[in-house]
Amino acid sequence: MPNFAYRGRNGAGEIVQGILEGATAGAVADLLFGTGVTPLEIKPTGASSGKAEAGAGGGIQLLKQKVEHMDVLLFSRQIHTLLRAGVPIMRALAGLQESSTNPAMREVLQDVRDSLDSGRELSLSLARHPEAFSPFYLSMVRVGEMTGRLEEVFIRLFDHLAFERFMKDQVKSALRYPSFVVAAMCLAVVIVNIFVIPAFARVFKGFGAELPLMTRILIGFSDFMVTWWPALLLGAVLSVFGFNAWRNTPKGRYTWDRFKLRIPIAGKIVRKATLARFAASFALASRSGVPIIQALTNVAETVDNAYIADKVEKMRDGVERGESILRTSISAGVFTPVVLQMIAVGEESGALDDMMKEVADMYQSEVEYELKTLAQQIEPILILVLGIMVLILALGIFLPLWDLGKVTVKR
Repeated sequence: MPNFAYRGRNGAGEIVQGILEGATAGAVADLLFGTGVTPLEIKPTGASSGKAEAGAGGGIQLLKQKVEHMDVLLFSRQIHTLLRAGVPIMRALAGLQESSTNPAMREVLQDVRDSLDSGRELSLSLARHPEAFSPFYLSMVRVGEMTGRLEEVFIRLFDHLAFERFMKDQVKSALRYPSFVVAAMCLAVVIVNIFVIPAFARVFKGFGAELPLMTRILIGFSDFMVTWWPALLLGAVLSVFGFNAWRNTPKGRYTWDRFKLRIPIAGKIVRKATLARFAASFALASRSGVPIIQALTNVAETVDNAYIADKVEKMRDGVERGESILRTSISAGVFTPVVLQMIAVGEESGALDDMMKEVADMYQSEVEYELKTLAQQIEPILILVLGIMVLILALGIFLPLWDLGKVTVKR
């Protein structure tokens, strides 16, 4: 990882400077805040640690395994159990390395052990692997080191990661059903226009009479799809790749994440699940003694929604200006009146972490209820859309047959 030169002020107001290793300038800033230093300037020195070079020496590995969320989840639980049992940290890491089934996780644990051997703290050693450990995770470990409550922090992190995994699975479940239905409808439209309508069009041409407007529209759209289907298929593929590339840009991700919150029915589930993760993360950070400004900074990176993260960062800016959590929460415009009332009570009573935990539990319960009733909420919309599709097909295909029947009867 790269090294960063920093300059800042300590608690006594004195200027301090030095060099720290970190994944990004933001990670170094978090490290400085954790030690009581307010950074004034952070810039890369151009040097890097031996970790990256050592990893690159082995050549490029295709399809290399990654450290998964479940690996970090199990690591947090197991390291808590070992530390609580009095096992030294180096022995604990060695045991976890041997028992890990993921080669990538074994490599990470080996590097963490080497880093600890060289005199680094655990939080700095874990920070060498930002792909596995988030800034929020590292901040919590750093607080555990400073307070001597590492084992307690790890079990809290385990509970938090389990909660986060549960909420992500809930959101995927919420979006899976409507996505499948929409995809099935699109496939049905393609099949009807390419195979069904052309067969009827050949029959209608033998009538020798003017066809109804709806029939002409259907036949024209079907002819267009049959003639240009290679271009349409290529356009669809390019659109998917283009959309993914756009969504990976900061502006694209912000716009898409904001749009997801406005999707009928599913949007409110995504919003509640995201805010549940925010409240749970904030409660955990507050309970562990993380300064509120640093907590909001780290929580913004854990909500997994650029739009909500922007609101959280604006809350942090408001707190830095001296505003209360309640005032900044109202300005964010994403919390319900009930949640705002709970934040007000928590801030006034000094039990904000407990109130935020209750907010997370409340949102979790609401998400579970919304998922149970999701099918009932979507069914009327699907029935309406299917009814419109059937009506269009009926008018387009059967009106000419009906007209032909009337002509035959008159004869």
